[in-house]
Amino acid sequence: MSTLHTTAADASGIATPPGRGPAVDAVVVGAMDEEIRPYSRRATDAGPVVERGRARGQVVKIGGATLLIVRSGIGLVNAAAAAVAALSTSRPRAIISTGSAGGLAKGVKVGDVVVGDSYTYAGADATAFDYVRGQVPGMPASYEADQALLAAASSAAPPAGALRVGQMVSDDSFITDVNIAEVRGHFPDALSTDMETTALAQVAHSYSLPFLSVRGISDLCGPDAGEDFHLGVDEAAERAAVVVLAALGA
Repeated sequence: MSTLHTTAADASGIATPPGRGPAVDAVVVGAMDEEIRPYSRRATDAGPVVERGRARGQVVKIGGATLLIVRSGIGLVNAAAAAVAALSTSRPRAIISTGSAGGLAKGVKVGDVVVGDSYTYAGADATAFDYVRGQVPGMPASYEADQALLAAASSAAPPAGALRVGQMVSDDSFITDVNIAEVRGHFPDALSTDMETTALAQVAHSYSLPFLSVRGISDLCGPDAGEDFHLGVDEAAERAAVVVLAALGA
């Protein structure tokens, strides 16, 4: 994506309100410092760090892209709150979810990179009112990836591991051997699970912004968790960042 305008901030270093804030190619959201660090490490120019609630953001330039990188904190509410705060102080062309995830589907391996083509809440259950499992009342059953971003990311090459494209699910509960059968039963096509992506997808949907999630697999869920080594969050996030930046560059 090409940069729309140069970034701007007021005298305090805080970005100005919607319509007057910096135009950025994407808001890139990771839950932890380790998930944002691959972007800040590559930045050739960086603005001041700004905090909003639990979220921390910084406008950076990487290659030809201007990005607002945001550390949201872990969980669905933290992710949504951080995204809304970012949208209140910038004018992005897209929202990107980045970082690590747990491998859910059989065949997904630690070190793979998953590019989500759809995003669903694993724990949402309003089926008593004729909604499908995973659907929040009044909202779509699932949220779809932006097709241009999806195509660009799907053709990128991660530095290691396989690149897999498919459904992602999110929940505020960890997926263990206690609940993995239920999650796989309801979402047999889901490749990965994390605690932020679908909330970010919902915010993007609400604001009619293109969305994509790219996650490196750091561990496996359920009984498979002990069958493979664990990859550090920083390394999983690095692999995801390579794909994200390749997609933005395309």
